[in-house]
Amino acid sequence: MTTYGHHASHEQIAPSQLLRDLQAAERAGFAMGMCSDHFAPWSHRQGHSGFTWSWLGAALATTGLRLGCVSAPGQRYHPAVLAQAMATLAEMFPGRFWTALGTGQAMNEHITGDRWPVKAERLDRLEECVAVIRALHRGEEVTHAGLVRVDRAQLFDLPPAPVPLLAAAISPATAARAAAWADGLITINQPAEKLRAVIDAYRDGGGKGPLALQVHLSWAPTEAEAQAIAHDQWRSNVFDEPVSLDLPTPEHFDVASRDVTPETVAGAVRVSADPARHVAWLREYADLGFDEIYLHHVGQDQGRWLETAATDVLPHLTEA
Repeated sequence: MTTYGHHASHEQIAPSQLLRDLQAAERAGFAMGMCSDHFAPWSHRQGHSGFTWSWLGAALATTGLRLGCVSAPGQRYHPAVLAQAMATLAEMFPGRFWTALGTGQAMNEHITGDRWPVKAERLDRLEECVAVIRALHRGEEVTHAGLVRVDRAQLFDLPPAPVPLLAAAISPATAARAAAWADGLITINQPAEKLRAVIDAYRDGGGKGPLALQVHLSWAPTEAEAQAIAHDQWRSNVFDEPVSLDLPTPEHFDVASRDVTPETVAGAVRVSADPARHVAWLREYADLGFDEIYLHHVGQDQGRWLETAATDVLPHLTEA
């Protein structure tokens, strides 16, 4: 049976309000949550970017939800530091925290001043980081010299059980490669045939664990408002690789998205004023085999959406 969660977007909402929104999502009936991990927003119109790891401690302490985030080790985060952050949350909140790991985007990683590697090198670096994190979570002392370097690192407060490390993948090629190391897979909404290809690549490669999906949606009382919200907030997020991965600043995304139309945004965001339409779309995703679906209303005001989700969306999904 598919479980439904709330996505908290650090790029769009200040951390204090984002925490209140997550608490409201729990009251609305969402069973779990996840969040992004950005240093910068995708656009100056979004205008926020709180520090995920501080926020997660507060979120886990003030809700009963199981929570996770998507993060990128290797450049902005040294894998030993990231392993310590994960282990601390897992020690305080056993069984309630997971992380999905990916190769990241230049917009977040360029801040170190280091070279932004090509995708093949970033995949190699990610796999080294996964091995380092897993060894540290087992209590081992780690020294490693490769694309990342680690000198005699050891954690002294360990998670009671290994933190689930999911793979963040959008393409079948990335999903197939991640099957060798991941405890599950998370991706984003795409046309059904593309999602099937990602799932098949992961499972055919031996990938195990849950399949999770983040769904971008826009709801408002009128169709025009729902379209306006999606176009204002998410038109910087419609680009394929390598543009989505290699542009370095919000200014670059704002320039690149100046001519993006509402029709183009509708290819990346499920837009409708009709809650029943959203229910139908979400059921289609569940039918593809996703175990967990995280709903991301792309508006900055989450209040009306959460009220609608509580009365007109979640009850119909759980009945199904």
